[in-house]
Amino acid sequence: MTLPRVLIVSNRLPVTVHRGAAGFEVHPSPGGLATGLRGPHDRGEGWWVGWPGLSDDLSEIEREELTRALGEARLAPVLLGAPEIERYYNGFSNGFIWPVFHYLTGQLPFRSDDWPVYRDVNERFANAVAAHYRDGDLIWVHDYQLMLVPELLRRRLPKARIGFFLHVPFPALDVYRTLPHREELLQGLLGADLVGFHTTSYLRHFGSALLGLLGLPVAADHVVCGERTIRLGVHPMGVDAAHLGALADTPAVRDEAAKVREGCEKVFVSIDRLDYTKGAVRRLLAYESLLRRHPELVEKLKFVSLSAPSREQVGAYQDFRREVDAHVGRINGAFATPSWVPIHHMFQALPEAGVAALYRAADVMLVTPIRDGMNLVAKEYVAARTDELGVLVLSEYAGAAAELVEAVNVNPYDVERMALSYYQALMMPPVEQRRRMRALRTRVTGHDVHRWVEGFLGSLADEAKHGPPPATRRSPVAALPEVLAAKKLLLVLDYDGTLVSLAASPELALPDEELLALLAKLVARRYTELHILSGRTLGFLDRWFGDLGAHLHAEHGAASRPPTRKEWRKRDIPPPAWQEAVRPILSDFVRRTPGAFVEVKEAGLAWHWRRADAEVGARQANELGLHLGQLLSNLPLELLWGDRVLEVRPHGVNKGIAVADLVARRGKGTALVAIGDDRTDEDLFAALPDDAVSIVVGERPSSARYRVANVDEVRAFLRALL
Repeated sequence: MTLPRVLIVSNRLPVTVHRGAAGFEVHPSPGGLATGLRGPHDRGEGWWVGWPGLSDDLSEIEREELTRALGEARLAPVLLGAPEIERYYNGFSNGFIWPVFHYLTGQLPFRSDDWPVYRDVNERFANAVAAHYRDGDLIWVHDYQLMLVPELLRRRLPKARIGFFLHVPFPALDVYRTLPHREELLQGLLGADLVGFHTTSYLRHFGSALLGLLGLPVAADHVVCGERTIRLGVHPMGVDAAHLGALADTPAVRDEAAKVREGCEKVFVSIDRLDYTKGAVRRLLAYESLLRRHPELVEKLKFVSLSAPSREQVGAYQDFRREVDAHVGRINGAFATPSWVPIHHMFQALPEAGVAALYRAADVMLVTPIRDGMNLVAKEYVAARTDELGVLVLSEYAGAAAELVEAVNVNPYDVERMALSYYQALMMPPVEQRRRMRALRTRVTGHDVHRWVEGFLGSLADEAKHGPPPATRRSPVAALPEVLAAKKLLLVLDYDGTLVSLAASPELALPDEELLALLAKLVARRYTELHILSGRTLGFLDRWFGDLGAHLHAEHGAASRPPTRKEWRKRDIPPPAWQEAVRPILSDFVRRTPGAFVEVKEAGLAWHWRRADAEVGARQANELGLHLGQLLSNLPLELLWGDRVLEVRPHGVNKGIAVADLVARRGKGTALVAIGDDRTDEDLFAALPDDAVSIVVGERPSSARYRVANVDEVRAFLRALL
């Protein structure tokens, strides 16, 4: 695929900047993101926008010099001073968003005074992107430090294609609620066209937050906000597996790995940033438990722990480093002998070759975070083990655990069980190691960082190619000439909100004499086939339209009957036993929501809040939707959001399925007109061919080609067909 030019936006530029005797020196930085995005950055002549890493007070001349030096590599610096870094990065980003997204709400400060600076820095990033944007560019924004940027760019560049990828977990709703300015951050992400996550669970939590806090129901892969549709995707990030494998096979790396192994039989390795989310203390405690349980391992086992410095200006990280150092010292003091130290702890960053040597030396790789978005160390270890030996011990709270299922999975909160897993990994026979590692390598090499980049940008480019749905025209009168000139007319009509106005109760929304007369005339119109496709029950449609001569489709197409038959043809649906579990839940929410009620259908259940207070009803509906979404996740059922109604129905039974046969047998020269008013009718519109006349009633977002304001305008259009 030939991609458009890409503008990459991240907190840091992929370079390290130093002051040299001859001016600023710029060197590429290692890392998965820099490696993966280097290809589209170089290939497409795009720009990379980010902070260059310097927080010194630069003179105007120095700023111009640095901007010019970086510009030669198409790097656009957002120059931030030390106070801004302290409040935007250390303050709000890592003081609030980071701990909440990693479920560590106890780390939150008492005040969020740094929010204005976070917002202002996001504005500066958006301005820098807009300054380099050209029509047709793809914009890819990265991570939690820049969550407001998509919406800020949307205001500046309404037609731009914007993607956002979150590299950390997105927490469950009850945890996300603790975050100050939570709604503003969600609104910021909704400025994107595509929002990506590492795992399905993160996407699901994001959808719960949109529903619970903004009242936006989320489909499997998208959410509608205003007139825009935002796609949601799962794109697990990979590593540069081919490069790591080749590096690990070099003689220098092999020799260094042999030195690491000198003087011991088995080697444990852990490699992390020094961060309280990485589980370092619990990992050390499990190692201590292993030594107590198995004293025969003393002087035979080496544990190399590499901790790269991280956010050293943040108080919580300073405290955490002191805690880790204390545990290392205590364990070494308790178990060391004159010729052996149980833990070799290094607080530094090693060059790439040094890290690869540790991977090759490790009989057991310990990756045990208490929460991690993905954890690329686990994948790097697998990529480096071209010998297909070694065992990966992986926390089930790392995003990578969803993919690396052949690892020895552990619960980092259960220290004693984790110690047992350490021993299992140590004692694993080579045959079993190879079986597991071979499967892991197939997955890691097949889904590397380059495939991740291509997949995300390909999805974003595909959205750009097809573009948003055409703007809905106000009146369908423009379509009348082609409809009236057609040899035959297929007319598909919804009922509630389309032919009659919504009422407080379905029993009150009855067809009036004027409507019945109008429908009778349409049935009598030459070469016209009328279909009433409604969420109403079989009994209701039989009672009011059974003798009309129209084709009837009840409960969104769960049952249908032609005018020539009295029997209904019902679709294959799961037996209604599930209703026994769901109905009490709906009834409970009725008791908690004055004015709400349950409608029992043959194929489904509907919870209405038409008579309830609008604000209370919407809030209760959101809570009910979240509860049912979790309860029904493993059943062949789905939630259907209508106009002040939430329906539980069998999966796959919708108005699009019901109209499929009609579309398939449409003859040449036949006009197809469909009219509906709520979200249930979007399935109908989506199933129509491109030349169909689709009409939505009201002001809600829709993929329909035309729009009318109300039921009166629907009836006026139908009269015009006569």
